[in-house]
Amino acid sequence: MPTKPTTTIRIDPDVKKRAGEVFDDIGISMSAAINTFLKAVVREGTIPFDIKTDHPKPRPNFGNAKLNHAFIVKKDEFYTQYEDVEKEMLNHQKLLKGKSILCNCDDPFESAFFHFFAVNFNDLELESLTSTCYAESSLAGKEYPLEGGAGAYKAVLTEVPDETIVRPDGSLDLESLFSMPGNYLGHLAGDGDFRTDECKALLRKADIVATNPPFSLFREYINLLESQKKDFIILGNMNAATTKEIFPLFRDNKVWYGESIRSGDRKFFVPDTYPLNATVCGIDNNGRRFIRVKGVRWFTNLKTSRSHTSIELNCLYNKDEYPFYENYDAIEVGRTQNIPMDYEGVMGVPITFLDKYSPDQFEIIMLANGNARTNVSSKILSEVNYRKHPKDKGGVGMINGRRAYARILIRRKSL
Repeated sequence: MPTKPTTTIRIDPDVKKRAGEVFDDIGISMSAAINTFLKAVVREGTIPFDIKTDHPKPRPNFGNAKLNHAFIVKKDEFYTQYEDVEKEMLNHQKLLKGKSILCNCDDPFESAFFHFFAVNFNDLELESLTSTCYAESSLAGKEYPLEGGAGAYKAVLTEVPDETIVRPDGSLDLESLFSMPGNYLGHLAGDGDFRTDECKALLRKADIVATNPPFSLFREYINLLESQKKDFIILGNMNAATTKEIFPLFRDNKVWYGESIRSGDRKFFVPDTYPLNATVCGIDNNGRRFIRVKGVRWFTNLKTSRSHTSIELNCLYNKDEYPFYENYDAIEVGRTQNIPMDYEGVMGVPITFLDKYSPDQFEIIMLANGNARTNVSSKILSEVNYRKHPKDKGGVGMINGRRAYARILIRRKSL
């Protein structure tokens, strides 16, 4: 049976302490005082005293709650900004329409993903929205406590009111949402880990997964989605694209980057206990701690227009500017924008090539990095005529006796 939610109020600790002293003098409890205030609101039809302010209320930021203990230990608890979720999801409106959405790495009431899909539920004509919370999330149960303790729980929406569900302070009107008969809020039987049978069952029922999984478990997470043949749009670090589990998905045109993030860093909110020792970090005007993370990308298998947009090539091949590797039959191209338009052979390009890659224009052959000899088949190594070099550390391209950075070996497709 669904668990009936209770109402919680966020109060500044100093204000709470000083108000409590007043109530102690009067001889009433904090709860009684608040109930007295609410009854006065009902009786008067308004707040029973004047409120004047020249300062607009700040818009709160929403984010994702973390998933599991490994996530906690590795301090991998990053909360995505609502603006980043909104900007990307609006590029996929047609593909999202009418679907069942799963956010299975999110606290439903702290998640920018849940917030976005709840607000846009009717415009997208969604079939349903499901969000699950991990039991050890640092924010579990703080925003919207459930009877019976925090623990792991799920929120399911199958309908949303036509009128706005966003309150003046930017938060969701959760009471209205979960008072609707088609919606559900209740505890999970397990701890909410995406690898449990309970959560896998929810995954099988979903059409599209949209979330920010823990970076430390990203490879395992995306492999689960791939094994279940699920459509997804998820946040991750671009370095994941170079791993043995995920690079083949790019190579085989099963995964590509999303639409809205191509360079720079992204701002993530972190818990109050998170140490602010990152290169760029701080506390914003709303008192939220944040760090900025480089190399963040959207990973998806949803079709995008960008994935079929060819790179405009302007350079011509010159053997002096494009040296050959000593251990591959391929030339070095230090920047994607310098890919020569007239070269038909194999080329080594930076990892950032994936930001502009179109499978209609180029073929990805392999990743030349320190694990190439063990991660690439002998057939492909033979195709690019790989020769073991005493200094290549397992397969990195060598130029004049020096190792190059990891490179993606590509060639142009025939026109």
